[in-house]
Amino acid sequence: MELITTTGALDAFCARARAFDFVTVDTEFLRETTYWPKLCLLQAATPDEAILVDPLADGLSLHPFFELLANKRIVKVFHAARQDIEIFVKLTGKVPQNIFDTQIAASVCGFGDSVSYDNLVRSVTGVELDKSSRFTDWSHRPLTEKQRLYALADVTHLRDIYIKLLEQVTAQHRWDWVEDELEILRSIDTYVVQPENAWERLKSKLSRPRDLAALRALAAWRERRAQDGDQPRSRVLKDDALIELAMQRPVTAEAFDKLRAVQRGYGRSSAAAEVIGLLKAVEALPKAELPPAIERYRGPSPKGAVGDLVRVLLKAVSEEHGVASRILATSDDIDALVLDDEADVPALRGWRRKLFGEKALAIKHGKIGLVATRKGVREIEIKD
Repeated sequence: MELITTTGALDAFCARARAFDFVTVDTEFLRETTYWPKLCLLQAATPDEAILVDPLADGLSLHPFFELLANKRIVKVFHAARQDIEIFVKLTGKVPQNIFDTQIAASVCGFGDSVSYDNLVRSVTGVELDKSSRFTDWSHRPLTEKQRLYALADVTHLRDIYIKLLEQVTAQHRWDWVEDELEILRSIDTYVVQPENAWERLKSKLSRPRDLAALRALAAWRERRAQDGDQPRSRVLKDDALIELAMQRPVTAEAFDKLRAVQRGYGRSSAAAEVIGLLKAVEALPKAELPPAIERYRGPSPKGAVGDLVRVLLKAVSEEHGVASRILATSDDIDALVLDDEADVPALRGWRRKLFGEKALAIKHGKIGLVATRKGVREIEIKD
């Protein structure tokens, strides 16, 4: 099997690939100690050949492959594409054109929610993959024969899966379902975290305006520091530490040492000095510049009986139409629509609303009920 280590050889492959309608793509990378994923191996396959590319080889430029990714005519086929695409966005500043994610397509064709590649290979081709090389050190050279075979399998079987799913999506008239999900992958905002928006990733119950202002400022500071130092966010400060800092807002080294979520002695570090300056600025903010307090919902809990009924409905609709429940609605979507008939969630828009959302609202308002039959759960109209 060929391991490409020169720009010329890669350029020649990309020239041959342009003769086809699609190319399958996968990557191997490391990320345990960095903010940005480190690309260690690139795999690609056309209908008649498959290659491995060594991005760590001296003098090799990936520019020919980046041009292939930018070619709008050729479909770039991935499985669970988000992390692979993030790598290419980091290297090129752009999202690959004309992408297809087999995990998304599989989820709307009855293969289940977030189906793994090896399970999909088994279902479509009957082949049992050896995944023992999954967590090996892909930066180490030379690569073993076992590693190469594992890496190639990630793009060779993907060809058969793509062709099979293409047929199913077309036959079941579900292209609009797939397109909705692909739009998320096509947006560069999916991969580039702006520091000022980093607080949105945190799960906290903070509601007081000054606490929220501190959390937003701290999250932005951590994101910048992680990006600039190319280190994981948790290496800067863990989530629970950010939340405790936002609540306690220590402004001295001694106050830092009283916090449980921050290691002792951290208050005398240069990072803590930056945090103290930031928190002092938050304390000085006038009330008019603070974010609004979060209003807590005081009605029936969405985790109660109504929410439970909607979740049963979701499972029933998912099974009836052979589509993964996560594609129809998330748990957060259900909570939102139980609280608000006009909640801004995917479950209440487009094809999802027709398939599930309208029924969910009908259950909420007592217009339909659910009954168990030998064939499964079905809806019945409730008459006044």
